[in-house]
Amino acid sequence: MTRPNLTRPEGSRPEDFHLSRRGVASLLFAGYAAAAVSAEAAPITTDSAGLVTETVMINASLPAYVARPAAPGRHPVVFVVSEIFGVHEWVRDIARRFAKLGYVAIAPNFFFRADPDNTLPGLKDYAAIFKIVGTAGSEQVMGDVGAAIGWAKAQPFADASRMALTGFCWGGGVAWMAAERFGELKAVGAWYGAVAPRPPGTPLSEPGRKYPLDGVADLKVPVLGQYGGKDKGIPQTDLDAMTAALAKAGKTDSQIIVYPDAEHGFLADYRPSYNPEAGPVAWARLLAFFKAHGAA
Repeated sequence: MTRPNLTRPEGSRPEDFHLSRRGVASLLFAGYAAAAVSAEAAPITTDSAGLVTETVMINASLPAYVARPAAPGRHPVVFVVSEIFGVHEWVRDIARRFAKLGYVAIAPNFFFRADPDNTLPGLKDYAAIFKIVGTAGSEQVMGDVGAAIGWAKAQPFADASRMALTGFCWGGGVAWMAAERFGELKAVGAWYGAVAPRPPGTPLSEPGRKYPLDGVADLKVPVLGQYGGKDKGIPQTDLDAMTAALAKAGKTDSQIIVYPDAEHGFLADYRPSYNPEAGPVAWARLLAFFKAHGAA
């Protein structure tokens, strides 16, 4: 199968590749993100056998999809931060994959305040998508991450001494910032998340906001950043700058890995950008990273 080159950091749009009406319809019915789904995709599907899956309200404005082992006891926790398409079926499947490995996986819906009916996964208009996503400011999102951590600590099935976080695309940037804020986490995995510094002369949109590169010295937990060498939205120069900043700050337990032949979204097996070589290798590296830092 030939996959097109992505030219947008948020992923392909329908006009970027040929869509089969029947294939798209089946994937949309299953709840995958309408704006990025590929008719040629064969996404991994993870069942819920042996798991407890539910949607919980962490607080009045933050629902979350939770997948966890049904077995008794306390289990390690991983917070899953979505792409710009919100908590759609691929994000839920990622949560179930973690749960099958013994984690309590928590995927908060950070866009609920602006989109309480969860229309975001079904939207194809990127202007409408970005309008919703833009309402989730950095400080609000960091507050939500803190609320999710607090909720997990109170659960009898969660081991709060073993918590990690991972995020994709938009969530990859969130992952870097969470690593700068929350020392309760043991490790963080950032998947193709923006690392560029705040443009010179650009005022902060919210008090206290830091772009990931600007906050490297404040990293409280190790980060594994995984990126595609063909990602047109995140240039190698940005990754070089982040790598240099990590070294300068003495953050030797954090690292950036680049997969030369991978595009943006290379783990997302419902999208045309999925890379069957890089994706599984990167997933295994994330799991090993979590284990090495006490989050498994």
